[in-house]
Amino acid sequence: MRLVQKNGHWIVALLGAVSLAYSAGLMRDRLPFPSLAVSQARETQAAQAPPEAEALSSGFRHAAKAALPAMVSIEVRGKVAHVNHSQGADPEDLFEGSPFGEMFKRDPRFKELFKGGQRQMPRSHGMGSGFVIDPSGIILTANHVVADADQVKVKLHDGREYVATDVKTDASTDVAIVRIQPEGKLPFVRMGDSDKVEIGEWVVAIGSPFGLDATVTAGIISAKGRGPGIAKREDFLQTDAAINPGNSGGPLLNLNGEVVGINTAISTRSGGYDGVGFAVPINLAKWVADQLIEKGNVSRAYIGVAIQPVDSELSKQFNVPVGKGAIVTQVMPGSPAAAAKLEAGDLVLKFNGKEIHGPRDLQGVVERLKAGETYPLHVMRDGKELTLKVTTKEMPKDFSLASDTLVQEKAAPETPEVDSFSDLGIEIEAGKPDVLKKLGYNADATGVVVTLVKDESPAAQAGIREGMVIEKVGSKKVSSPAEFKEAVHSASLDKGLLLLVRTPRGSQFVVLRKSA
Repeated sequence: MRLVQKNGHWIVALLGAVSLAYSAGLMRDRLPFPSLAVSQARETQAAQAPPEAEALSSGFRHAAKAALPAMVSIEVRGKVAHVNHSQGADPEDLFEGSPFGEMFKRDPRFKELFKGGQRQMPRSHGMGSGFVIDPSGIILTANHVVADADQVKVKLHDGREYVATDVKTDASTDVAIVRIQPEGKLPFVRMGDSDKVEIGEWVVAIGSPFGLDATVTAGIISAKGRGPGIAKREDFLQTDAAINPGNSGGPLLNLNGEVVGINTAISTRSGGYDGVGFAVPINLAKWVADQLIEKGNVSRAYIGVAIQPVDSELSKQFNVPVGKGAIVTQVMPGSPAAAAKLEAGDLVLKFNGKEIHGPRDLQGVVERLKAGETYPLHVMRDGKELTLKVTTKEMPKDFSLASDTLVQEKAAPETPEVDSFSDLGIEIEAGKPDVLKKLGYNADATGVVVTLVKDESPAAQAGIREGMVIEKVGSKKVSSPAEFKEAVHSASLDKGLLLLVRTPRGSQFVVLRKSA
């Protein structure tokens, strides 16, 4: 159709085209021209969203409406920092990399403000999120939002503000509870079951990113059981729901409006949302919160072992699928595990009836057990399955399997008796008590000490270093070069040689194979 450029004529031309089309329609179909009502009905039908999309949208709305009244934003004020410049500290160095650093460089008058000894730095401020879990005024949030704060101010969804009367935290899981004293009861969120959450499930995150209260974002559960190394106890849910600074402490909800996690961290290169966020599973958070509410701290059970996951190489040596169980690499003397006769090299399959699929599984199961009770531990040892009875104890506050002493580069005994194994690429000597002590090992350490590792050798490729102690070859303990030689005599580097090695920081299994 051509549009006539003269005023008003384009309407005539359009009507003419419609008339021709109408005539052609009558001649072809003998049907009347569609009425305006029919046309509008068709447009309305086309504009309606598919039932599946409307149901999903309804789920998002339901989750938001259920949780928003219980949402809070949290403002924290840090403690005053005292800086002593009489000890030679340069104030310009304190602000290096910040806008204030440029001020110091451009205007020397800023330095005058810091002369004369000790100065008080301004209080730090921070923002975060949280949600009410008890109508009396108990709020769940992330530990890093409120830790070490001098003052915690809570703003409810309806605009009321309160200063927290009590704050209890658990840095190991990044969980905290905050108490306020409201007038009357508060709306609160319902708790879900994070164990039932599935990968691909829709979730909603609510928080105060960049100080914008009650912001709702949506995404899915991207993964479970994540451990990015940001907390001591990690079993995070991963989500692609948008989480930004200020979202920490807010809830991650399923479409039923139930909390399944506490938003705690993001993985980012830009400093903002990059599509990878992490949340503490609510089942773990509830266990921690209950203890913080009841007694102000968290008690954990322990059995006293170091453990290692079953990777591809170790799965071949232990003849189990990748990820099945957790391998014991060290048993702490005097621990519940030692009393139960657990050994390094045991593969833990079940504990208290729950299947174990890695170190985080075992750690999570053990720590939530009741100290002083006895539980069945199902292990595989030398290819055979057996059940041990373990009586847990409460974990000491300073519990650690490893010493803080770093591994030295090489043992230096007065009269070493060194044996060389050229096919492995190492030299070893007996692990005498005085040698092990000099290297920083505890008194329970036994084995042979690695004194030399050749470059590009099987040992080097497996990560063996000078100063390490080899405790086992396969399932055989070794305490001398002769025992080591006997143990490796029938082994094949083609099939892989399994070694249990130890540093002052802990033990692990490695597999040596012939160099490529």
